[in-house]
Amino acid sequence: MPDDPVIDPQAIANLRELSPDGAQEFLCELIGVYLEDTPLRLAELDRAMAAQDASTLGKAAHTIKGSSSNFGAIRLSKLAQQIELQGKSGNVSGAGPLCSQLHVEYDLVAAALKRIAAGA
Repeated sequence: MPDDPVIDPQAIANLRELSPDGAQEFLCELIGVYLEDTPLRLAELDRAMAAQDASTLGKAAHTIKGSSSNFGAIRLSKLAQQIELQGKSGNVSGAGPLCSQLHVEYDLVAAALKRIAAGA
């Protein structure tokens, strides 16, 4: 996992191609939605961990996995997938460290996406 980039540039290029006029605006909107929604899913994940709610944990992780993979956040997506599998197994005892790693990785992804949105 450490060899994966925080954000895969090809995924960003693919998202740019979705814009009808190729404008940065569309990509910025997508980034904005992701940056607004993902912290809500992370909070949901934390609540599920505190409550030992495997089902909710798995669902929150699944959402994070999917939206993160759309932006090429491979490491974040892989961590979320591991947490999702923990939730599906019904045993959340090993998910705590993964959730901590997920938060750290999200901070890196959010910073990278903000730089992309700013045109850096």
